[in-house]
Amino acid sequence: MSKLAQTFRDLEVYVESFRFQQDIFEISKRWPAAERYALTDQIRRSSRSIGANIAESWAKRRSPAHFLSKLTDADGELQETSHWIHSAAACAHLTEAELRTLDEEASLVGRLLGFMIKKYESFCAQ
Repeated sequence: MSKLAQTFRDLEVYVESFRFQQDIFEISKRWPAAERYALTDQIRRSSRSIGANIAESWAKRRSPAHFLSKLTDADGELQETSHWIHSAAACAHLTEAELRTLDEEASLVGRLLGFMIKKYESFCAQ
């Protein structure tokens, strides 16, 4: 990103995590009703929590420890979402192409989060 972020919505990691959650939402619309609570709700909640934790972390930048904690929570939600993606694939609810796309999106969000976690102090208000 060439300009400094003014809000969490300006962060590339937030933009990519939001796209990821929306892709999961669209794909999960066609999953069987029997999976509504066991899989569909779980993956939707965890994928939405990634961006929510990034947004919350942005509000906590005055405290580096709190900022880092929320980024770490976002990463945990990303890992949970990855688990649900592979569970859906194991149950034949995803095509190989969908699995590959979602894995690539998760990897991108993970790399961006990893960068922020590694350099967290540079994002914090002084």
